[in-house]
Amino acid sequence: MLGFLDELATMEGRAVSLYLPRGTPLARVDDLLDKLVTTTNLPPGMDEVIAGSETGAVLFWGLPKNYLVLPPFPIEEEYVNEGYDIGPLRSLLSHDFLIALVLVRLGAYSIGICQGTKLVDSKTGTGLVHARHKKGGSSQARFARHREKQIEYFLGRVCGHVREHVEPHARSLDYLVYGGARTTILSLRKRCPFLHQFDNRTLRMLLDIPEPRKAVLEKALGNVWSTDVIEWCEDDL
Repeated sequence: MLGFLDELATMEGRAVSLYLPRGTPLARVDDLLDKLVTTTNLPPGMDEVIAGSETGAVLFWGLPKNYLVLPPFPIEEEYVNEGYDIGPLRSLLSHDFLIALVLVRLGAYSIGICQGTKLVDSKTGTGLVHARHKKGGSSQARFARHREKQIEYFLGRVCGHVREHVEPHARSLDYLVYGGARTTILSLRKRCPFLHQFDNRTLRMLLDIPEPRKAVLEKALGNVWSTDVIEWCEDDL
């Protein structure tokens, strides 16, 4: 991605760089696009993509190619400049953020502390949680209660391990990223008050995570740093 930005900086010709922070209302996005670019050259729905991005967006509009960049970390300020101004985006992508990853599915978890793209601390483990009982009757009810106790015990253990590995970095932590099964993540957050202090630093949920293992944790870190780039030309429209 940094190589792409360096190439972009060498491009000549008229261009506009537009940085929009996360949470920019759709009306504001449309207003800026109307003023700064030829909106007939924008693919349909591009304004909604920008407004809906959890991390904001950067638009490099020029000829013959245009690029929309959805960065892995939030754009904090609105910024407009002529030319291909890659400076703020390059600075963002070059920063060694301190990130905690908490991956959890019923029966398995993986916790990582990352400095930039380097995993500096991790903990991976499992816990016994039986699959759902499909038979009916009173035995099913007993099994369901037993399973709930297993889930509660498992999530309590995960919470303890999260606290053990994340608490030493709590003040300096830039972002926390969850991954795994949404319902399990929500249950963990409910049962682990320690995590609530990071609500305003929670970056995203990675919901395509398989059963957490060390290799899965390392791959998830790569996903956290991935950047989406949409490219189009006038001829594409």
